[in-house]
This record gives sequence, structure tokens and C-alpha cells, in this order.
Amino acid sequence: MGTITLEGLEFFAYHGFYDEEQKIGNKYSVDITVTTDFSEAARRDRLSATVNYEELYRIAATAMQRPARLLEHIAHTIIEEVRARYPNVESVEVSVSKFNPPVGGVCQRAKVRLIG
Repeated sequence: MGTITLEGLEFFAYHGFYDEEQKIGNKYSVDITVTTDFSEAARRDRLSATVNYEELYRIAATAMQRPARLLEHIAHTIIEEVRARYPNVESVEVSVSKFNPPVGGVCQRAKVRLIG
């Protein structure tokens, strides 16, 4: 068992609860960690036997292109897509951060983490 992680994927996207957020957009960060059995990939040295992190990036980028109201929805969408592409993984953890969220004061990032 092992993990593969992509950290700090950055996107400019149009998510947010408020209509204004969906119009002006914002910067977001996504982290993805997949837990699975990598023994065959380690033994055979074959990309086809592992989780391709280039594909993980594509899944995240596609999800970030679809406007959503909640960070939870974005994380859930990414988890569902990773599980559809790699049904044998043990778990998928996704964090989605919004930079400078509109909270009425100073806040560097709002972050949601889901494990599925």
C-alpha cells in the first residue's frame, strides 16, 4: 500500500456561493492524495500498473472548469472522477482551497478536505 499525491495545483476559476464570486473568479489550490497498492507498478516499472498523476491533474482541471457554489462540491466531484477512472484505489483525499475568501476580514485561504 502507498500514496501518490499532487500538491498545490493552482487554477483560476469561477466558483463561489455569491453570484459576484462566479462573475469575477478567484485563485484556487487543489491537493489530491490517492492510497492504493503500488506493488505491481514498483515490481514491473509500468505506468499502466499505477495511478497516472498526469491523469489526476486532468481530472482536477476539468472539475475546476465547471462553476460550483461550494468547495465541498468540487472536492466530491474530483473524488468521484478519480474513483471512476481508478476503481480499485483504497481512498482518495482531496483538499480545495480558495484564496482570499470573502469573509469580511483578512483570511489567506478557506480550505475543505474530503476523503472518499
